[in-house]
Amino acid sequence: MRRSRSAYPLTWRLMDGLEAVAGRVWPARLAPGLPYLMLLPALLLVGVLVLGLVQIGDTSLRTLDTSTFLMSETLTLDNYRRALSEPFFATVAGRSLLGALIVTVATLILALPYAYVMVRTPSAGLRKLLLVALFLPFFIGQVVRAYGWLIILGNQGMVNEALGLVGVAPIRLLYNYPAVLFGLVQYMLPFAVLMLAPALTAIPAEMELAAGSLGADWVRTFRHVVLPLSRPGLVGAGLVVGTLSLTEFAIPAILGGGTQDFVANAIYDQFFRTSDQGMGATLTLLLVAIGSVLVGVVFMLFGAGTLALEGQRR
Repeated sequence: MRRSRSAYPLTWRLMDGLEAVAGRVWPARLAPGLPYLMLLPALLLVGVLVLGLVQIGDTSLRTLDTSTFLMSETLTLDNYRRALSEPFFATVAGRSLLGALIVTVATLILALPYAYVMVRTPSAGLRKLLLVALFLPFFIGQVVRAYGWLIILGNQGMVNEALGLVGVAPIRLLYNYPAVLFGLVQYMLPFAVLMLAPALTAIPAEMELAAGSLGADWVRTFRHVVLPLSRPGLVGAGLVVGTLSLTEFAIPAILGGGTQDFVANAIYDQFFRTSDQGMGATLTLLLVAIGSVLVGVVFMLFGAGTLALEGQRR
């Protein structure tokens, strides 16, 4: 049965309208190329990105002359040798990778039950409450939330004041690695839930009921039915959370207090504090390479098709 036009998503109707307008102004003899015209905005954006990477690549091959603070005219790999050999950059890269891994695992563990309850609850009021709690952080802003944690976790903050009421001395809760990880998990949680919710919605509730009717308890049903079928959402959420955590700048800078820098913070320092644009460009390309390799590994292990949220429905 043919679907009515009103059943099409709004974005599809908009694209049909744009294609119709382009068809009226596009010469008839060039009609076969009309679909490719719709790709022009995306191609322009990709082209700008490629040009930017080429410029960054050229800058990464030039070293800073500390006597004149000008970039060298000759091309060299010295910046890459420094980035791969100096302990400072290795420490920052290791801290970023480990932090991204910990944040991804912790966020998925917290986001999966939240998304499951939000999708499966029969209570409309609870569902609205969970949705409001999920979207509210987006209206506050990342920097404001980070500064909010400064007020809550500071030496004179709410947590230490509450501990003082029971005779516990103030505890250093800020400007350390756990504080950065805690802030990242809190920041990434809504993204993970938004990625998991469609995957869980695509799982028919009847499959869980069928597993229960066959004698499986809730734990076994969740393990053998929900988890395997929600893999597209888990992989997608893991990719989003992992890449965002790896490239995060504000939260390590604010909650880390300058002592727990990630790669993005080191890039900022090279560009704007030491004026070594060559090293900053080198670290930028290495960060892009690391992120690309991680995404490629995930696709090799799970396949790019696993991100199709409708792929598991029958």
